[in-house]
Amino acid sequence: MKNAWVAELVDARDLKSLGENLCTSSILVPGTKKKIKGFGLLTKTLFLNQSKADNSFMDKIQIIGGRKLRGEVSISGAKNAALPLIASSILVKGKTRFSNVPNLMDIKSIRLLLEDLGATCESQDRYLEVDGSSINKIEAQYDLVRKMRASILVLGPLVARFGHAKVSLPGGCAIGARPVNMHLSGLKALGAAISIEHGYIEAKADRLIGNEIYFDMPTVTGTENLMMAATLAKGTSVLRNAAREPEIVALAEALNLMGARVSGAGSAIITIEGVKNLSSADIKIIPDRIETGTFMVAVAAAGGDVLIKGCEPDHIGGIINKLKATGATIETFTDSIRVIGNTPVQSVDIKTLPYPGFPTDMQAQFMTLMTIADKNSMIHESIFENRFVHANELLRMGADISISSGNIAMVRGVKKLQGAQVMASDLRASASLVIAGLVAEGTTVISRVYHMDRGYEAIENKFSLLGANIERIK
Repeated sequence: MKNAWVAELVDARDLKSLGENLCTSSILVPGTKKKIKGFGLLTKTLFLNQSKADNSFMDKIQIIGGRKLRGEVSISGAKNAALPLIASSILVKGKTRFSNVPNLMDIKSIRLLLEDLGATCESQDRYLEVDGSSINKIEAQYDLVRKMRASILVLGPLVARFGHAKVSLPGGCAIGARPVNMHLSGLKALGAAISIEHGYIEAKADRLIGNEIYFDMPTVTGTENLMMAATLAKGTSVLRNAAREPEIVALAEALNLMGARVSGAGSAIITIEGVKNLSSADIKIIPDRIETGTFMVAVAAAGGDVLIKGCEPDHIGGIINKLKATGATIETFTDSIRVIGNTPVQSVDIKTLPYPGFPTDMQAQFMTLMTIADKNSMIHESIFENRFVHANELLRMGADISISSGNIAMVRGVKKLQGAQVMASDLRASASLVIAGLVAEGTTVISRVYHMDRGYEAIENKFSLLGANIERIK
């Protein structure tokens, strides 16, 4: 047990919100007076007192499966839209106000990053106000950036507004290399001088100059970063083979509210006419399409009848089509979706693709659904490597899955899954294990749910309101 606890502790090092005291290299074990020594990378003792610490790295989710889901659930603001939107506030010498902001670890992380740069942030309920006029630093430090890959999104805005940016190479979920080379080559095309030394990316330019940028493949964060950078560039920039996700459109619309001139977002070609400065704006975060899809798959797997409110059906056409093919009943309305789970679940194949194709962020959840389908299904992950780690945990629950070529999974449906102790490896894998627990026979305990807290807001509470026997435990 001691070794297992230590293994989880390693991932906890980046949770700055823990109470930090005493400059030693030992760790006080929760509930004991014992200390574990030898954590050279830790600069301070982290007192792991859950009553004082704002974190969930030691929390677990316990589920007793077998209940159908019924009722209504409301969708939170989209993490993947909120992060670039909040980063865009760096471009403004004034206040930017955001509404429908989700209460997530990643949002807290980017807020800490902006505050470290000198921005003033104030929040209340679902609102966040960022005043970028007080930014006085151009360096995004390792301790803040390593928590999530989206931190790279401050690079473009910083160099665009200040002519200089120094950003640590990012961290985040371990689901592939996800290189930032297209971000850097794009900034070079805009006239920035780029260097990488000691784990930091440094970009310099007196003023960025508009240019044409071609992406070798669509990149969401790359498109967002360069779109933000180009808003303050001199002249016109054209992004070709750009990502087309709804989050890209949301960012373009927000930038235009600030006074930018962005057109073509949602298509493969985005044009940005540079302006001298941007101004304050009020921005509403769009609904989270991945959270929407996660609840849809959960109902299809566990059975029941659920109305998913506050969502955007037009953003998830690929998910809807695949779920209909599994036999689920789907009814769409202006801002809600009704899902009825039916049996047997019918097997279908999926291949993850850039938007508007089937999203890679729904692959793990869909794999869980296919583990209880009537026949065999093939899942092809074409976006990221190393994104089948959750399959090993599903095997512990009785699933029949085999992996070939590293990115193709054959899933053979079984009659039922069995509750087990499992461990989340990344954000979406954690959601897939929750769905597995909902349909499994017996009790499932999921550890390392801090991954889930990065992208799902109180997911256990939402499922509990739908009738699931689920709770967070220490």
